[in-house]
Amino acid sequence: MATASTWVEHTEYDEASVHQFYRPLLRSGLAFGASRWLATLQRQCECLAILMSSATVSPNEPTAISQEGKRSMLKLARRMTENFCAGVSASSAREWSKLDGATGSIGEDVRVMARKSVSEPGEPPGVVLSAATSVWVPIAPEKLFDFLRDEQLRAEWDILSNGGPMQEMARIAKGHQNGNSVSLLRASAMSANQSSMLILQETCTDASGSIVVYAPVDIPAMQLVMNGGDSTYVALLPSGFAILPDGPSIGSEHKTGGSLLTVAFQILVNSQPTAKLTVESVETVNNLISCTIKKIKTALQCATPEC
Repeated sequence: MATASTWVEHTEYDEASVHQFYRPLLRSGLAFGASRWLATLQRQCECLAILMSSATVSPNEPTAISQEGKRSMLKLARRMTENFCAGVSASSAREWSKLDGATGSIGEDVRVMARKSVSEPGEPPGVVLSAATSVWVPIAPEKLFDFLRDEQLRAEWDILSNGGPMQEMARIAKGHQNGNSVSLLRASAMSANQSSMLILQETCTDASGSIVVYAPVDIPAMQLVMNGGDSTYVALLPSGFAILPDGPSIGSEHKTGGSLLTVAFQILVNSQPTAKLTVESVETVNNLISCTIKKIKTALQCATPEC
């Protein structure tokens, strides 16, 4: 028996406090409308259906992972993505301090925050720095998402790749779309004496937007997780990207069909929680953001003045 549902959305916001990049998106209803919630619900339902399935291996997965291992790995990825979003939005769940006076040459569009991590499970102890900014790029959201999640193209923007393509060691599909998945990537070692690095990555996409979140992870810890072990104490600091459409009409300032790209990094700048933050640390993170954005624009051939 079919049922009908009525969804009423009412959102009130002060447009003066919204950056001009995001105003067309909010005016269109794409940011807070029911279509966004429905797209998210559909994506979550597909993920739950796959987790509850009796099949343990997908034909597209490079490594067989048990159901317990999948659940543990997905739980870790969920925590990683939640921490990424909390860092970008300055969530009250974490005590972030916005840096204003000691930011050196940081641009006004880059938000830099810091917090002290002390005995928090799943995080390395010390001073954590978060830096984020948003830019407009004249690239369709789908194309930008596919570029950023492709491990073969990662060397074009990610310093963790050591200048070469990454290898996908394991992947868990989270939906029917190929872009919804959790992956374990391995970067090439720079020398024979150096061990390779593992990167945990989660990618999500639907009609409302996309995210690519990743974090370096310890190899023994990930082996434990993939065998179904507890992921609560696996330490990670996430970085990544959020991609939104620029709205149905961006006005006369920009072309239509572009993307609003948010770039964010969380970095441990000192392993001592009582250490003081230095201007050099802040400028290092700022340079990392600037360099990453420049590399992305160059790779996508949109390094133009309007971009």
